[in-house]
Amino acid sequence: MHLLQSATLFSCLSYFVHTIVDKGGDKSEFMDVIRVAGIGLILALLHLFFEQTGKKEFTFFLFVFGYLYMTVEMLRFLRYFFEEITTFFQWLTFSG
Repeated sequence: MHLLQSATLFSCLSYFVHTIVDKGGDKSEFMDVIRVAGIGLILALLHLFFEQTGKKEFTFFLFVFGYLYMTVEMLRFLRYFFEEITTFFQWLTFSG
């Protein structure tokens, strides 16, 4: 029984490794994180700049832009996540 469970676990892991490599791999996920961090850093620096120059009304628009950007990114990440989950369950039903 343990051998069957370990074989099933290995096949699940190999499936996920193949799908990650086929869809861009770790580099695309790393670039997504770098892009989000870069936008956050730029927005933070612009926020500090506008606060120092006394233009606080622009900081509100920066925050709105930041929230909208993060919402779009999170929706994209969730869509990718649910595609992976549905693909896994389709694979699971066909392999059983």
